[in-house]
Amino acid sequence: MSYIDTLNDAQKLPVLQKDGPMMVIAGAGSGKTRVLTYKIAHLIQGGVDSFNILSLTFTNKAAKEMKERIEDVVGIEARNIWSGTFHSVFSRILRAESAKIGYPQSFTIYDSQDSVKLIGAIIKEMALDKDDYKAKQILGRISSFKNNLITVKAYMNNAELKESDLMAKRPKIGEIYKNYVDRCFKAGAMDFDDLLLKTNELLVRFPDVLEKYQNRFKYIMVDEYQDTNHSQYLIVKALADKFKNICVVGDDSQSIYAFRGANIQNILNFQKDYENVKVFKLEQNYRSTSNIVNAANTLIEKNKNRIDKEIWTQNEAGSKVKVARTLSDSEEGRYVANSIFENKMNHQLDNDSFAILYRTNAQSRSMEDSLRKKNIPYKVYGGLSFYQRKEIKDLVAYLRLIINPKDEEALKRVINYPARGIGLATMDKINMAANHYKRSMFEVIANLSKIDLKLTSGTRNKLDKFYSLIRFFQAETENSNALEIVKLVLKKTEFIKDIEKEGTPESVSRLENIEELVNGIKDFIDGKKEANEPASLTDFLEDVALATSQDTDEDQPCVSLMTIHLSKGLEYPYVYVVGLEENLFPSALSLNSRPELEEERRLFYVALTRAEKQAYITYAETRYRWGKLTSAESSRFIEEIDDKYIEYMTPRRISRFDEPSVQRNKDEYKREIRIRKPMQRSNLKRMDTISNEANVSEDRTKTKLRVGGLVEHSRFGRGEVLTIEGEGANKKASIKFAKGTKNMLLQFAKLRILGM
Repeated sequence: MSYIDTLNDAQKLPVLQKDGPMMVIAGAGSGKTRVLTYKIAHLIQGGVDSFNILSLTFTNKAAKEMKERIEDVVGIEARNIWSGTFHSVFSRILRAESAKIGYPQSFTIYDSQDSVKLIGAIIKEMALDKDDYKAKQILGRISSFKNNLITVKAYMNNAELKESDLMAKRPKIGEIYKNYVDRCFKAGAMDFDDLLLKTNELLVRFPDVLEKYQNRFKYIMVDEYQDTNHSQYLIVKALADKFKNICVVGDDSQSIYAFRGANIQNILNFQKDYENVKVFKLEQNYRSTSNIVNAANTLIEKNKNRIDKEIWTQNEAGSKVKVARTLSDSEEGRYVANSIFENKMNHQLDNDSFAILYRTNAQSRSMEDSLRKKNIPYKVYGGLSFYQRKEIKDLVAYLRLIINPKDEEALKRVINYPARGIGLATMDKINMAANHYKRSMFEVIANLSKIDLKLTSGTRNKLDKFYSLIRFFQAETENSNALEIVKLVLKKTEFIKDIEKEGTPESVSRLENIEELVNGIKDFIDGKKEANEPASLTDFLEDVALATSQDTDEDQPCVSLMTIHLSKGLEYPYVYVVGLEENLFPSALSLNSRPELEEERRLFYVALTRAEKQAYITYAETRYRWGKLTSAESSRFIEEIDDKYIEYMTPRRISRFDEPSVQRNKDEYKREIRIRKPMQRSNLKRMDTISNEANVSEDRTKTKLRVGGLVEHSRFGRGEVLTIEGEGANKKASIKFAKGTKNMLLQFAKLRILGM
């Protein structure tokens, strides 16, 4: 059988099309990689010189897999193809042409750590405030400049960019950028962004070089075209400009990397860039059941900025997408763990049949805790297990030191974090004294007045302050629970403020992890209270120690835990998409514009289409925020899936997105819903008020609530207040609605007073 015979009719068309610009819109699970590899193989078998083919991908794994598949068809000729990631192919071109742009052929490629270190050195040499000029943050800014082809000269001539940095109290960014570029050039080094920037520069400044590579790459294939940024787009367009034999493959519905600079307009506007573009659509899904495919279709059709297509499958109908509502985020974790356990037992499945997908890394905590308690092995992909993350280990180290001041590993970890000016030389002296006197390092610090360590008065003062701080925390443990202690540590050490100053996407994730640890402590305390067991700080640390000592055999099948972004391209028989709540998914940060909201919807679409046999969606009615319980609302995305493809595992509750009293269709109503501004956690004081953030605007209204008064609720409609009792956070009202009498905690109830 010929390899062509293994393709369906829709797949054959782009494979057999030889010349001209073409775009292959490949839906989830439609055999995209097979089409791309067979197309390249068919070109070679049709007489195209393999040296004249360029194949660009986003991962080395994808490039290797494609080359192996092509070699299976055409043999050793496949090795002549220029195939690889954008960065690897462009670095190859730059090395060949390095002399033209003044670089040695053996130029170094700096990774992000090299770049951060160099920028840090420049900031120090310029005597700038490290709090205002964080090296990682500056590198991110410079990276965005380069990916948008903004050179140092272009930056200096751009008044708007300079004004923006001036307003952010970083007026020296342009100077840092210039110094960084000069130092890299002097060192004969490029960073990853330079590989794109310098390739663009090479092709623009040297027409002979452009023509050379245009003649070399007569046929160009680009995988995952929806993920290309502006710089990549310009390079590909320039290379393809002569022969226009370019084939791009991708799916606009899976464009989820805008935060990395990906521009969905590249694929949406492809037909405007070339004349007589042939468009092929791969719409048959081979991965998922028809219920999953149809559910995903009804979701993604809500996006306005998209290419029309209808994904379908001949697979069995399968079970409907299961939606489960839980009372809290901790119960959500238990529900998922129990469901995995039951499915394993009922269907004789291995652990690697299951994946748990979440919007943010911090959400892994409740999932990990629940899986561990059910003895279900798991692996966190794309990051460390929750309790192994740096910021978590730092905070836990403080708690360990409070309980046990002889814990020297904990002391070494936190004595200069956040930075106090206590360096390694000082620590070496303390360590030597501890060994000499056979005492702990903390005891040495406590007795500095009796030991001559030849320290400066400034260093002794810093050590005294650290000692007093830990002793203060120890004294507070006598009358405070674990939650109160961790909040106190965060406040007194300015732990959160130190992370906030970084101002990077990573720092946002770190703050979310810290918040989740606080939530975990609160959850731990509540659980112990229910079981009538002790819930001291010591007990919590023991629980954490057991969590971090869980050794997973690398060879045994494990449940996969990862963010949805990381799951793209993967598939699992059973997929759990967790945390489907407003302001979490979609993220509160995405509610400011339609393009941002549509990217969130595409992200959910990607999550659903990872499932082969069964997809679960879960959400919680309440979720801890900095240790305080807050109300949560189901995501609008759940409402956007057609009900005929959904099975509610718990009684469905009416949401504001399908309020029956509003006489208009659901989509019109959603468009009129007020978009909430993202919640900012600017300082620790936020912890004390965040529990009421959803209802702050209603507090004054609720003070006017009276017995006999009429109110309106977003879910239950109009009602009459029967009784009011309690005070503060415990204040509640009994309200008679058409659907029955409800007892409601007023701090969570969304009521509008209509009158008496």
